Amino acid sequence: MTQTTVRWGIAGPGRMAATMAQAFEHVSNGELVAVGSRSLERAQGFADEHGIPVAHGTYEGLADDPNVDAIYIATPHPQHTDIALAAIAAGKALLVEKSFTSTVEDTQRIIDAARAAEVFVMEAMWTRFNPAVQHIRELIADGTIGQVRAVNGDLSAFRAYDPNDRLFDPALGGGAVLDLGVYVVSFAQHFLGAPDTVHAVGGRYDSGVEGEFGVLLGYDDGRSASLAGAFTVQGPGRMAILGTGGWIDVHPRFHRSASITVWRGKESETQHFDSGYQFEVQHVGECLAAGLTESPIMPLDDTLAVQRTMEQMLAQIHG
Repeated sequence: MTQTTVRWGIAGPGRMAATMAQAFEHVSNGELVAVGSRSLERAQGFADEHGIPVAHGTYEGLADDPNVDAIYIATPHPQHTDIALAAIAAGKALLVEKSFTSTVEDTQRIIDAARAAEVFVMEAMWTRFNPAVQHIRELIADGTIGQVRAVNGDLSAFRAYDPNDRLFDPALGGGAVLDLGVYVVSFAQHFLGAPDTVHAVGGRYDSGVEGEFGVLLGYDDGRSASLAGAFTVQGPGRMAILGTGGWIDVHPRFHRSASITVWRGKESETQHFDSGYQFEVQHVGECLAAGLTESPIMPLDDTLAVQRTMEQMLAQIHG
């Protein structure tokens, strides 16, 4: 598919979908034309609120809509797989909210289906597409901080325990690892690659999901990443990328990437950037216009590597 304007649909009219709908106001190569839900009433209400022309009462209806080119999947993690496979079968490009799925097996199923059908699929890791992180990639490629040897950071978001909330429900993919860990692990994986060893600890709520975690990612050549996240505490949400010639502080909250400080010895330079969800949507449109079936910035192999790391973390935390 090569075209200037991508016609988008949203699957799952929840909180994240509402945020993404607002981001479309800043997307120059795409427009939001449809929304789908298991409830036509919910879909229509979301459509009315956000000025979306078409509402579907089933996800199948959204996938089969001939006026939709791409679908953003914003449902809870365990629901991604069935929606994604149906959309791929219908030839729709996909932007799948993180975590991509709740298991490595489901992630692999989607990847295999997408590659077999030659349909574009990408995980919605918006951090990678913010201008600050784009600039960090350029700095590292230019050798500004030398060879990257370590990534250290955290992402915490205090939430009062509520067993009825999705975040604390194992059936809906709840838990700090899939909700917060995906950010810190993906950030480290982006700059260090997939780890050779994973050592994780954490605590669990009565519902069974983990409320906090700490993880050390190890690499056979001595590099490492020390990462943490939690619903149980307040925290800054910062990252540091450490190199042989300097380091980069990605200021809180790092996943929004609004500012960074580059250090070379005692000299530092702070820069400020725009951030938003529109950049990942824009990127999908650019990939489709170029005839790509995977993103060079968020390729499916990276998604699979992150999912495998999180699976190891969950296995160690839950025993």
